Amino acid sequence: MPLPPPPPAPLAQTSRRTALKLAMLGLAGTGAPVLARRARRFSHGVASGEPGHDKVLLWTRYQTGQDTQVKWELAEDDAFAKIAAHGEGIAAPAHDCCVKVWAKGLRPGQWYYYRFIGDGGEMSVTGRTRTLPAGKTKRFRMAVFSCSNLGFGFFNAYAHAAEAGDFDLAVHLGDYFYEYQRGDYPSPKQVVPGREAPIDEAVTLEGYRDRFRTYRSDADLQRLHQLLPMVAMWDDHETANDTWAGGAENHQPNEGDWATRKAASEKAYREWMPVADEFYTAYEIGGLATLFKVDSRHLARSKPLDLFSVFKGAAPGQAEAAYAHFRDGEWRDPRHTLLGAKQERWLASALKASVRARKPWQVLGQQIVMGEQVMSAKVVDGMPAATPDWLKARLQANIVAGQAGVPWNMDAWGGYPAARGRLYKASLEAGANLVVLSGDSHNAWAFDLNRGGSRVGVEMAGQGVTSPGAEGTLPWLKPDDLARDMVAANPQLKWCDTSQRGYMAVELTPAAATSEWRFLASVRQPGTALAGVKRMTVLAGARRYSV
Repeated sequence: MPLPPPPPAPLAQTSRRTALKLAMLGLAGTGAPVLARRARRFSHGVASGEPGHDKVLLWTRYQTGQDTQVKWELAEDDAFAKIAAHGEGIAAPAHDCCVKVWAKGLRPGQWYYYRFIGDGGEMSVTGRTRTLPAGKTKRFRMAVFSCSNLGFGFFNAYAHAAEAGDFDLAVHLGDYFYEYQRGDYPSPKQVVPGREAPIDEAVTLEGYRDRFRTYRSDADLQRLHQLLPMVAMWDDHETANDTWAGGAENHQPNEGDWATRKAASEKAYREWMPVADEFYTAYEIGGLATLFKVDSRHLARSKPLDLFSVFKGAAPGQAEAAYAHFRDGEWRDPRHTLLGAKQERWLASALKASVRARKPWQVLGQQIVMGEQVMSAKVVDGMPAATPDWLKARLQANIVAGQAGVPWNMDAWGGYPAARGRLYKASLEAGANLVVLSGDSHNAWAFDLNRGGSRVGVEMAGQGVTSPGAEGTLPWLKPDDLARDMVAANPQLKWCDTSQRGYMAVELTPAAATSEWRFLASVRQPGTALAGVKRMTVLAGARRYSV
């Protein structure tokens, strides 16, 4: 069954009876969430995540100056007449007053309602969550997000997904927030008034916690968490731009010890997000699919290679030769890793297990673009003379690298070809039908993935919720022209959009996997109107797009 068309207006796909019920619970509508009219000690709503067949992780924040017991209830009905699980958790200042509890002993594939009760009897807003299905599963739908920068605009993508009412799960592929100090990204001219980031860059535990407090005060983000369970993973900006195991591009010596900063970011993330402590894991979606979550940042990633230094270090007229030498040597070094050997072994084994279980789909949720992508030489066509020299030099370096067969983004899988090759090999040996979900780039891409002529699967790479794409970097190019030139320059790339923001609606059935890239009309003003959609489908066993 294909994805239904997105709703033309809020709640258009929800019956009046259901809409009234959700409104009563604070699960629908626009404006300030219902929790603002409830006890303010539950300061940031509720959330759920890590769904299994019989369990789900519940989250809230209860402001208190000392360790305080908070009760929770999870029910089959919105009136809480049929309690399925209940218990207590502790709101502790040592964890920024965040409460995380497991609700277990649940039934598979079922919606539940949950709430928290403070020590004075005040109640949180009611949340809704869902367990993963077991056995035969006809359909499963995911709302897939990445790259949500508060300052660049309103989280209309979250609002649209919440209103659509057609998802079983939300997936966030990372860059849930951005660490920069106010005025860096976005600049003062780019920022949407009233959506400024905290003044200082997030470097310490308190800084990362403050970033969460700021972002999670957004009504649309709160509502998304309130309505859907989420599988979430960090990318780089939850710590610092271009994070790798031993450092980051946006970590300077005067900002202290890197390991301390990384540990602080991880602690805050695990406090504030409905996530377990594992860096990587798998979620079984009945007999339909396995969703894998991997870590490509904190555990083992090697330092990204410096593509521009090759260009700068080349003798006059020898840049292409320098890139050929780089391509055949350092770029292909098998020691250059993203996941690390232990995680690679786990993923290879897990892929085989999913295929042995006769699941039609193996879905890899991860952070960065995987498909082959070199820079089109046409990106400089029409470039204004006033373009900054640093951008001119970077673009020229990327073009020359592409002529030597070297991709332009060393922070993506293209910068780690040996690691990507090992993943492809594992997928092929397992006989997997691989669907890769990617974020990070702010742009929308659809790739057919292959290794030595063998089809591996497809990549569905999502545009940012608000973070700008190529339209901000290459404003002299018409988006349609850039898309056409990039597809022409990259045989694996089947389609792209580099100028619109939104999210992906991904649907799995036994016969097909479909991504619908949903583009919001604007992020500069609040609203859920769509500017358009793009659907692409891969049939089970085909390992390439058919539509």
